[in-house]
Amino acid sequence: MVGYAVCMDHPLFDLIDQRIRDAQASGEFDNLAGAGKPLPNVDDPENELINRLIQDSNAVPEFVSLSRELRRLRDELAATGDRARRLDIMKNMSMMEVRINMARKAHR
Repeated sequence: MVGYAVCMDHPLFDLIDQRIRDAQASGEFDNLAGAGKPLPNVDDPENELINRLIQDSNAVPEFVSLSRELRRLRDELAATGDRARRLDIMKNMSMMEVRINMARKAHR
């Protein structure tokens, strides 16, 4: 039986163990990509799966996407001469900076 760090009693564990044993017996785990190679060194092992999924999907933290939007607003501000539009953009920029700071804090 496959070992668990904590002894748990759940009806699915027997089914999961059986499926793993069946897969081992039929050779489904033989010749897997990366077999025999060391595991990659990771800075944050607890969140490695989440980090890898984010990276594989080309996702970025919220503060990065907000910073890109702030950069776009700055470019728009520089390009417009309309006073009312400039005021509106500056308001949006102020709010964006607050959101960026909040997102950075949440990301830590």
